[in-house]
Amino acid sequence: MKWVYLSGGVGGARLLRGLSEVLGPEHLTVIVNTGDDFDHWGLRICPDLDTVMYNLAGLSHDERGWGLARESFEALDMVRRYGGATWFALGDRDLATHLMRTEALRGGESLTAVTRRLYRALGIAHQVLPMCDARVATTMHTVDGRALPFQRWFVQEQCAPALRGIRLEGHPEPHLEVLQALRAADAVVIGPSNPYVSIDPILQVPETRAAVFSRAVFAVSPIVAGQAVKGPLATMIEQLAGTKASAGAIARHYAGEGGQQLAGLVVERGDEAEAARLGQGVPIIGAATVMRSHQDSVSLARTCLEAFSKWGHS
Repeated sequence: MKWVYLSGGVGGARLLRGLSEVLGPEHLTVIVNTGDDFDHWGLRICPDLDTVMYNLAGLSHDERGWGLARESFEALDMVRRYGGATWFALGDRDLATHLMRTEALRGGESLTAVTRRLYRALGIAHQVLPMCDARVATTMHTVDGRALPFQRWFVQEQCAPALRGIRLEGHPEPHLEVLQALRAADAVVIGPSNPYVSIDPILQVPETRAAVFSRAVFAVSPIVAGQAVKGPLATMIEQLAGTKASAGAIARHYAGEGGQQLAGLVVERGDEAEAARLGQGVPIIGAATVMRSHQDSVSLARTCLEAFSKWGHS
């Protein structure tokens, strides 16, 4: 089978690392959220693309979840001495990624092209595609009336301002390779990413959403026992959907207004009953979904593919 994987954030990248070991490049294509992208220190930062890249290259800081292992922050310390912005921590080796990307973009290279070049330089054979080449931005609309760029809300304000809505700014159009990959796929997998800020930006591109849901779509829940494995998702579900955070709420979210249905959902063991009750008939399987090690990622990847293959042929 040919699979397309939708990814964003740390959880999505960790499962992807396992999937990439189980599936060769000819069987797996990845589409990554770019709604988090922004400019900082005059450089174009693409957090989700870089988190995926560092994970696939075996260079990521596993405990922190973002950035490079064995990183130093001397440039950040010098910026602090100059009185510059230090709320977003860029490591010294990580800076090389942003410098190379920014130079290429200013020279007229597309984000898709420079992403491919950077990934290949780190020995990554799988095809990884930004969701679009256009500059887009996820904006967080807070209950106190502010419109904050995602990274300002997430990093600088530590997710504290309560939300009343989220909007993707810009005019995203999918790269032809994104649509080609989806049309050639047997199935689409949505990783255990935050649906609001990591997956929704991908699906808010009308052509992409239509192509995704023309396939069998499977997902892995990022909610475990009513809590997010990492980040503010549980609170976001309560604020934006007006319901308790649960694996079933994830299934309902992806159905959305278009009436699309997931072909299957993998949840943490113990969450099956509630997920089945709220999941609008979506097939449910329980597994160990919390990935504390690389082997956990590989094991979950194998479990997911076995279940998805079974459901896809049932």
